Amino acid sequence: MAYIEPAPIKDAENPLESMMERFNLAAEKLGLSEEVYNVLKNPAKQVIVSLPITMDNGKIQVFEGIRVIHSNILGPAKGGIRFAPDVHLDEVKALAAWMTWKCAVVDIPYGGGKGGVKCNPREMSKGEIERLMRAYTLAMIDVFGPDKDIPAPDMGTGPREMAWLMDEYSKAHGMTVNAVVTGKPLVLGGSLGRTEATGRGVMVSALAAMQKLKINPFQATCAVQGFGNVGSWASLLLEERGLKIVAISDISGAYHNENGINIQEAIAYRDGNNGTLEGFKGAEKLANAMDLLELEVDVLVPAAVEDVITIHNVDRIKAKLIVEGANGPTSAKADAIINEKGIMAVPDILANAGGVTVSYFEWVQNRLGYKWTAERVNRRSDRIMKDAFDHVYEASIKYDVPMRIAAYIVAIDKVAKTYTFRGGF
Repeated sequence: MAYIEPAPIKDAENPLESMMERFNLAAEKLGLSEEVYNVLKNPAKQVIVSLPITMDNGKIQVFEGIRVIHSNILGPAKGGIRFAPDVHLDEVKALAAWMTWKCAVVDIPYGGGKGGVKCNPREMSKGEIERLMRAYTLAMIDVFGPDKDIPAPDMGTGPREMAWLMDEYSKAHGMTVNAVVTGKPLVLGGSLGRTEATGRGVMVSALAAMQKLKINPFQATCAVQGFGNVGSWASLLLEERGLKIVAISDISGAYHNENGINIQEAIAYRDGNNGTLEGFKGAEKLANAMDLLELEVDVLVPAAVEDVITIHNVDRIKAKLIVEGANGPTSAKADAIINEKGIMAVPDILANAGGVTVSYFEWVQNRLGYKWTAERVNRRSDRIMKDAFDHVYEASIKYDVPMRIAAYIVAIDKVAKTYTFRGGF
């Protein structure tokens, strides 16, 4: 299908519009100049390519690939590549901008980027996915680079795909360039601690917020929406620190046990059941998977997809604390109601920044040619996440704004000051 330039955004739940609403509030609080505002609200680069691939049946299918660099003011762009049937430009632009703010919040010298290919990897063979990733890499060969734009895995991709990307990029340059991508297998220069990094950052953010709210972890209940990499690791690490995980969910539905779910058993079941919780006996399946969001728990961790907390269900949210493991799980129009209800929400650009933090560590190790221990990776990541939480919390008090806007204020202030010091372009 040919690319169609999107019409003006009218949908209030559009992820790009949600990001811009928060951006505008933070920019107003900071008194951002019009010049800097216009620079920061627009992506620095948008690349759209057609990728003809020979499928296993011998027919050629053309896929659409996108890469957006929102900013490279702080350093090379950083952001994942998602393979999904609903990939579209506005989503990728929003996610690229979120990466800019996320890197700035945790004080990492990266800008924001994001990429995607419109496809359904569940319906493709390993060979088809490999050919698609290699074609995407070649199409972006002048975009990617260890000092320009460093991709990583996202929805529908993983270490296997990153290995293919690194190999294709390396062949084009006549040498091994492992720093061009993060999220690689360990033997190709991946970092210890990367697999659990995002979930671990969610755990650190949740505990820091619970301390501010005076919630005792050993008496707290938690529901986690999404049981992929982020949700399962967040569940496991929170359980290890005393929380009772009473509900989890994945594509097969939501599962509830008021006495607590054994997360180790749930992970083992999922891994032995084609990657889903379908048929899991350690909890009762809820009639509606979205009911998980409305359970009476202390901590709610949305770790699945965008826009699951909206104006249509936010009134029924009963959690005292929301810690966003996914990107953009709360729509902008739901923010005001969350604030009115007195619920603290640790935003995505802070709570799930553990992943990009350890991706940065992987890139540093690749550039140094020296591997760190898992203990060193975790210790440094925990410190960065805790410091970032404290800075955002201080900004929320200083500017009298919710944590989400405070995170944007911290991020935008850093990027804007850097732009000003560099003197513009």
